[in-house]
Amino acid sequence: MEGALLKDMVIIYALAAGVVYLFHRVKLPPVVGFLLTGVLAGPHGFGLISSVHEVETLAEIGIILLLFTIGLEFSGAQLKQMQRPALLGGSLQVGLTVAAGAGVALALGVPPGQAVFMGCILALSSTAIVLKLLQDKAALDSPRGRTSLGMLLFQDVAVVGMLLAMPFLATAPAGAKPLGEVGWELLVKGLVAMGLILAGARWVFPGLMNRMAATRNRELFIIAVVVVLFGVAWLTAWAGLSLALGAFLAGLILAGSRYSHQAIGSVIPMRDLFTSLFFVSIGMLLDLRFLAAHPGWVALGAGLVLTGKTLLAGAAALALRLPLRVALAVGLSLSQVGEFSFVLA
Repeated sequence: MEGALLKDMVIIYALAAGVVYLFHRVKLPPVVGFLLTGVLAGPHGFGLISSVHEVETLAEIGIILLLFTIGLEFSGAQLKQMQRPALLGGSLQVGLTVAAGAGVALALGVPPGQAVFMGCILALSSTAIVLKLLQDKAALDSPRGRTSLGMLLFQDVAVVGMLLAMPFLATAPAGAKPLGEVGWELLVKGLVAMGLILAGARWVFPGLMNRMAATRNRELFIIAVVVVLFGVAWLTAWAGLSLALGAFLAGLILAGSRYSHQAIGSVIPMRDLFTSLFFVSIGMLLDLRFLAAHPGWVALGAGLVLTGKTLLAGAAALALRLPLRVALAVGLSLSQVGEFSFVLA
């Protein structure tokens, strides 16, 4: 329908302005206000939005821009500080969560393959939500922020291993490609994508940005930044990895250049505009009728997931010899289940 998306955008931002203003008055995070906006405007709320798919597509742009600006803000020294949280902390967090989730599922009578798969789904957290909250609190460069980001990046890479494990966990639908073939295809694609990204970072992108900046044309520079950003994000998505990981890598590629601050200034207005759409789109997923019909089970399930993941991620942070207070903060940050779990399912 002509003009439907424009009407939906007006409704979303007008409603979000009112809700977020009220949340600001009572000192609640704006992210929660955007989630509530999605609940109210979505198909399970008042049904005010008709172009749900188009809104979700625009929301993905917000995630790309958010992770890109975060990558731009990281230096080489900060990345070195993240190696241990990513490799040791991330592997412990994912391993412990998969094991605990599978163990609970097995105890409930779920077949072993499906039980491990449920553990994999529970192991992932929302990169966008965690990093947005950390950024709002200026905590990205804190021990909590670096540890949380390192574990989140490990989760994004671990998704490839989870996809490779699918042949042993499930049976492919009739007429589908063998899951083992799909897994190895994704592995090859991942290697090709990372090779192209590294080659571009070494030989292509620096020269491109130098030439664009030399023109002193702001529009041309922004276009070049967008080409690098969306090109790298598309490559990682093509390889079966998350858009968030690709956007973060694109930010790292430009972080070491002298144009990083100019790039940040160019994309921040767009980032804030589109990122709010992502949280609205997440709110649209909440089915209020299902919640009203099963309030006890929903509360029990959510409570178990939040508590369990907090303890397990906190234990992984303690293994990094972080103070108990910081470890608990990391556990709380990673306690939710991420949007990539839906993709994996």
